[in-house]
Amino acid sequence: MRLSTSAFLLALTLAGTVEGFFPSLNNNAAATNTKLVDDVSFVPPDTTEILEDACRDTAARMKRVKVPVSAAISPKDGQVGISYVHWPAVAKKKNLPPVVLVHGFDSSCLEYRRLGSRLAAQGVDVYAVDILGWGYTQLEDVTDFSAAAKVEALQSFVNTVIGEQAPYCVAGASLGGAAAIELAASSSSGGACQGLILIDAQGFVDGVGPMAALPKFLAQAGVAVLKSVPLRSSANQMSYFDKETYATDDALAIGRLHCVQQGDLWSDAMVSFMKSGGFSPSAKVPTIDMPALVLWGRQDGILDGEEFANKFVQTLPNAELKWIEECGHVPHLEQPDVTAEAIEEFLSSKVAGSSSSEKQQQNGSPTDALAEAASKLFQFN
Repeated sequence: MRLSTSAFLLALTLAGTVEGFFPSLNNNAAATNTKLVDDVSFVPPDTTEILEDACRDTAARMKRVKVPVSAAISPKDGQVGISYVHWPAVAKKKNLPPVVLVHGFDSSCLEYRRLGSRLAAQGVDVYAVDILGWGYTQLEDVTDFSAAAKVEALQSFVNTVIGEQAPYCVAGASLGGAAAIELAASSSSGGACQGLILIDAQGFVDGVGPMAALPKFLAQAGVAVLKSVPLRSSANQMSYFDKETYATDDALAIGRLHCVQQGDLWSDAMVSFMKSGGFSPSAKVPTIDMPALVLWGRQDGILDGEEFANKFVQTLPNAELKWIEECGHVPHLEQPDVTAEAIEEFLSSKVAGSSSSEKQQQNGSPTDALAEAASKLFQFN
């Protein structure tokens, strides 16, 4: 005796609730770690002299969590404190994975102070994370701040906070793009990372140049210049198209907060990174087969979009390019509304649809699974 037509139709009708009864069929199930260990030694950014409300709000949200790393990075206890800011989605859209935002060279997650809340308002769960050795990460008792150590700590953050098997999308700006490329490349061909977003990213310039070969005392002298007001002011001016509006003294102060607060430990961490040789992402770019979005400020004065943005599109197997008009090197700061809209559209049209269809092909849809189960249940030999 087989399942009657009416019973079979009833089973299909119940398919809409099958995810509640069969959790393993839920495509959105995330294997998140339910017990995060806060870093009790964390000192949040001191924003008492900062004027921008978005920065003050972002700093107030910042936390630092302990994540496991190898003994070569943290010989004392095999853990390191990674600082981050979480903007929960205001009305989470189905099938959209969370986005991990990775900041640029010697910056912090405060760099995403204008983008994070805008993405959350569009239904995206957002985590802006500090790269080990920069931002407000743990520096004490850490012995390795190389590019490899930074990537290991980023991956451990994702595994710890979002979930080892949970889908996510990674976005990187400027040098943070190199770190994002490393994460995406390690997750290609069926891994947890479902999409890559590159924002005026560095992906074709390997290493840090001559500084890697300098004696330590000369490297320390060079690093000291990196946090100086004149150099930071020059970089601040170069980053924007609309310099009068955005390249302000307040923006300069925000960019220097972490290196001033972390003091000598910041200097040692920077020397460690420089001496390690830096990131080498170029060979990994063509291996990334997931959907990719390349965002580029049309007037970027630091990385030439005509050269590098187009090279990304030519090299990545599955990439699209969107120019951000009237914008320099930092679209997430200068044009956050346009940037948020572009990212949300990419996630909805390319990442959610792609990952959903792939999972259905691999595992079958909940409706198919329920129909098969019902057919077997009501079939007698």
